[in-house]
Amino acid sequence: MEIIKDPSAQDDKTLEPGAHPVFSQLSPPEQSTPVQRRNPELEQRAKAMRGRMFVLNELIQTEKDYVKDLGIVVEGFMKRIEEKGVPDDMKGKEKIVFGNIHQIFDWHRDFFVGELEKCLDDHEHLAELFIKHERRLHMYVIYCQNKPKSEFIVAEYDNYFDGVQQDIQSRLTISDFLIKPIQRITKYQLLLKDFLKYSSKAGMDCEQIEQAVDLMSQVPKLCNDMMNLGRLQGYEGKLTNQGKLLQQETFFVTEQDPGVLSRSKERRVFLFEQIVIFSELLRKGSSTPGYQFKKSIKVSYLGLEESVDNDPCKFVLSCRGSSEHFTLQAANVDIKQVWVRHIKALLDPYPITLSSSSSSFPPCAAHPCRHPRLPQESDGGCCNGASSTMRVAQDYSALKENEICVSQGEMVQVLATNQQNMYLVYRPADSQSPAAEGWVPGHVLGPAHKY
Repeated sequence: MEIIKDPSAQDDKTLEPGAHPVFSQLSPPEQSTPVQRRNPELEQRAKAMRGRMFVLNELIQTEKDYVKDLGIVVEGFMKRIEEKGVPDDMKGKEKIVFGNIHQIFDWHRDFFVGELEKCLDDHEHLAELFIKHERRLHMYVIYCQNKPKSEFIVAEYDNYFDGVQQDIQSRLTISDFLIKPIQRITKYQLLLKDFLKYSSKAGMDCEQIEQAVDLMSQVPKLCNDMMNLGRLQGYEGKLTNQGKLLQQETFFVTEQDPGVLSRSKERRVFLFEQIVIFSELLRKGSSTPGYQFKKSIKVSYLGLEESVDNDPCKFVLSCRGSSEHFTLQAANVDIKQVWVRHIKALLDPYPITLSSSSSSFPPCAAHPCRHPRLPQESDGGCCNGASSTMRVAQDYSALKENEICVSQGEMVQVLATNQQNMYLVYRPADSQSPAAEGWVPGHVLGPAHKY
């Protein structure tokens, strides 16, 4: 039998101790391919870029799913209701149920989905897209303002809507679909925050992305504000005439009158540019809470005491011309500081001197704010040279949000003046425009009897 010898041994019959035949044929060290050293920084950047791509893909895919869901509402529920008709006592209400969801659907389907897909080729387009169309996304604020009314109607006619759901063979209820726009507008900020996180880890310029995150954090807050306002009952004035809603928060409020000290009560307080509204929380613990109007103070009569009882969480709001004042206890110091800062900003621009005639107006009210009737012309009741009733000598267009527009010849009631020659006036309603209260410059006003 022929013994097969190890080929390596044929050319190297004598091996030095410790040597191995396999290694004898290796190329000299100088001819081997050098091992590339790892670069942790490059690996981290590559990982971050993959994260950005993942977030972008998720954003696009969930957007397509969202448009599909909106399509079921518009082309399913709305179309079927139009074909089927509604009960007599529901006629007209079906439009309130859906609000402006058709507008939201059209814009996302016809424009926004396509723009997001373009971001696959140009990632930097994403932040620019949200910044450019931030105002357009305020249609969600309108949707949310209507949402509480929609919920009420859906609950009132639940059997009817269950029938429509069965007609279109939908697995989800109409309520499940109507909540999706609110969920979506909240989801944008979360996805953009993830996109920002990965962009930062990749060492990229994040200025535009940070701006987009900031804007898309504000829109859901406005939406939430509008839904809460939609649940405020008992306020008969127009909230849209009170300027922007700056803050809303739950406080423990102690209402104090001479000789009377009430117990501390939980109140939802809304701070507008022109009014502070106190409300009682209804249906506590419910997913759809309601609020009952209790009292209000016009900002033009508002007084602020920043500290009370050595408690860092308390501050006092008072009402000029009234003995009432309200001690508000916040849940923490940060909430108190935010509120105090906003209120001071409202009060600082126009430090006022109340007109002597204004004491006859009830600035604090247990009922909705009521404007006084325009009194007879009078040269009396002057304060700092301001007559209680004046006539507009020339047209004026408001330049700031706490000002109002007035037209030549209109009669206005002067409530207060300040050192900048600005006048806080009340303009009664007429056939052309609703009543309004705000600031105008003194040079546009003249004595009532001269014109």
